[in-house]
Amino acid sequence: MHPLRPTAWLFAALASLALAAPAMAQMQIFPREQDVPDVRLGQRVQVDDGSCPAGQIKEISGTTLTTAGVTRVKKCVPRLGTKKR
Repeated sequence: MHPLRPTAWLFAALASLALAAPAMAQMQIFPREQDVPDVRLGQRVQVDDGSCPAGQIKEISGTTLTTAGVTRVKKCVPRLGTKKR
């Protein structure tokens, strides 16, 4: 066994973790839909304005790229964790 192999595996593991870190970032929660800036393609943000049933929160996602910009889709999704103020 070559002594460099474990180091190469460790480097590969750390590199993949560094690339995955932005994807694991906490989702943004806004108090009002008017506070949400432009949503990028594939981006999801949550709005806690009370418009969804108990235990759910509104999620806005950028789904389709059109000539006018990114199309937003709104839906109620299960709330994860406790409500924070």
